[in-house]
Amino acid sequence: MKKFRVLSAVLLVFILITGVFHSPGLSRPVRLTVFYPSIGTIKNLQALRDKGFINISNLEITGVYHLKELTGYEEAKKYASSNQLTWISFHPVSAEISQEDIFCQNDCTPEFINIINNSDGIIFFGGPDIPPAVFKEKTSLLTVVEDPYRHYFELSAIFHFLGGSQNKDFKPLLESKPELPILGICLGAQSLNVATGGTLIQDIWSEVYGQNMLEDIIALDPDDWHNNPYQKLRPDLNLSGYIFHPLNLLPDGFFTKVLGFSEKDHPRVLSSHHQAIDQLGQDFRAVALSPDGKIVEAISHTRYVNVLGIQFHPENYRLWDENFKISLIPGGLPDSYWNLLKNNPPSIEFHRRIWQWFARIMEKNSRQETH
Repeated sequence: MKKFRVLSAVLLVFILITGVFHSPGLSRPVRLTVFYPSIGTIKNLQALRDKGFINISNLEITGVYHLKELTGYEEAKKYASSNQLTWISFHPVSAEISQEDIFCQNDCTPEFINIINNSDGIIFFGGPDIPPAVFKEKTSLLTVVEDPYRHYFELSAIFHFLGGSQNKDFKPLLESKPELPILGICLGAQSLNVATGGTLIQDIWSEVYGQNMLEDIIALDPDDWHNNPYQKLRPDLNLSGYIFHPLNLLPDGFFTKVLGFSEKDHPRVLSSHHQAIDQLGQDFRAVALSPDGKIVEAISHTRYVNVLGIQFHPENYRLWDENFKISLIPGGLPDSYWNLLKNNPPSIEFHRRIWQWFARIMEKNSRQETH
């Protein structure tokens, strides 16, 4: 009997160490990887957690960036440290990356493999214009390229994750984790599209609406605006650079089939962009359009069901701040973004369900790996 107890104890230690047996008390954290971990990104994630939109108590976030990016991430690190945000860490990447080797294996490939192996979810956030040479177009005078290495790094990451028409022999890393949720926000949505072989409209106003003057843009229906033209016309008034416009949710798309909304629902979303998705990337379909149907507002992946790109901003921490008030147009009464959402149902519920979906899938992935 004594020998049996000793063998049982040894077996139990082996099981606990190797993870063959999973105890709820030994569950590992839910791991989220975010690209572009700027101070704004951290404030957005902090608000989403504080307000319960991402309701995961054991969430750990890793912010990944390339050392050649031009963003000052030291400010973000100081903010995280001074606010005791122990749930976020930073991972700089120094491996070489260039425009010529985005869509193939490169020196960053081991980093991308590591990200997939150690993530329950991934987010790509907003930012500046992608260099058009990446999608084989000349550069418009209205395109502003500010941080090329950020794009090289993030586009190559997405290509590694999803594959693309640029190199059809490449095996996407998501083949090993096909249910991994990946969310692209604004630039992130455009990056999902370009990385898989799609193209962009370089300037919405001039290319889609044929407008080159601010006053002519203002004369259009405000529901068709995608950024606030008044901000350039009247910089002295400190107006919001964002605007709100409704969405058209397409039938049998992500928002209707997965999130449970109806085609008759037209949630308002926070928007600020002058570029947009043009030709769709490999395995992507449009799932939401602008009110006039001219601009793709969201895309979902047909092969990896939890990959979503949205051209609007459901992450902005100002959305949940009822005390933050700002005017959108000259002479307009200052109001909070929260009130604008609340007064246009189902806008708040629309935002809530996006984040609940993302959090639920991350937790599901975490449980599957630990069992």
